[in-house]
This record gives sequence, C-alpha cells and structure tokens, in this order.
Amino acid sequence: MSFNTEQFAAAQQANLAAATDMSKTVMSGFERLVELNMAASKAAFSESFTGLETLLAVKTPQDLMAFQASMGQPVYEKSVAYSRHLVDIATSTGAQLTKATEGKAAEAQKAFSNVLETSLKNAPAGSEAAVAAIKSAIEVGNTAMESAQKAVKQASQVAETNFKAATNQAEAAVKTAMTKVKAKA
Repeated sequence: MSFNTEQFAAAQQANLAAATDMSKTVMSGFERLVELNMAASKAAFSESFTGLETLLAVKTPQDLMAFQASMGQPVYEKSVAYSRHLVDIATSTGAQLTKATEGKAAEAQKAFSNVLETSLKNAPAGSEAAVAAIKSAIEVGNTAMESAQKAVKQASQVAETNFKAATNQAEAAVKTAMTKVKAKA
C-alpha cells in the first residue's frame, strides 16, 4: 500500500480552508444576531421612555384604559418581527453550514474512495474476496450516509414549516384578542 504525502497535505489544506469558511459563516450569523439584539434593545429603551411619558400624562381612567389597549399591539408586533428575524438568521446560517458540510462530505467521500481504490489495486493476489467485501461495506456506508442526510433535511424542513405555522396561528390569535380589547375600551 502506497501513501502519497502530497495528497495528504492537499487534503489537509482543503480541510483548513473549509473550516475557515465555516467559521466565517458562523461569525456572520453571530454578527447578524448581535445587530438584531442591539436594534431591539435600542428600540425597547426608547419606547419605554415614550410610554412612561404618555402614562404620566394620563388624567382619566378612560385615558388609562386607552393607553393600556394601545400598548399591547405594538409590543406584540415587535415580538413577532424579532422572532421572524431570529428564525431567518438561524435558518440561513444553518442552510449555509449544511451546504458547506454536504459539499465537503462528498469531497472527502470521493477522496477516500480514490485512495481506497488505489490501495485495493495493489492488494496481493488471492485477496479478491476481501477486496469485494470492503467495497460492499463502503457502498452500504455511503448509502446509509445519504439516507441520513436526506432524513435530516426533511426533518429540518418539517420543523421550519411547523414553526412558521405556529407563529402564524399565534399571531392571528393575538390579533383577535387585541381587537376584542380595543372594542371594550
């Protein structure tokens, strides 16, 4: 069995480049999350003082009821918007990482197969049965890996769809409740 140090070094450089790219993707997602949180914090801080000023200007119980009714909807809308931005960041970052991982896994699988094929060509005479068994085991492993990747993709898609549906249902329920509160005020 021959070992090619140049192939090994090239593979290590490719792995380092892939790790660097993945790190950049993760950091980009983290930066987006920090920006979202900073914007949300600034808005909440500003709105809390505006709300306090409005509350201090209340003179009658009817004004107080109107103030309370007016505060719920914007808070809810901002919470929904924040959640959607958060899901968008997580989903897009996850998709980028999944794409990169799948690409690297395919490359690694191909490289491993090439090295194994080269090694098996140099197998001693009379080891054909062992070579066939190794090839068969690799095929089974590759098929299992592909099935697992498909299952993970499907589960991710189902989870994302369910989250969006739940968010839409919650949004509709809150809007209905807010309409009822405004009608009573």
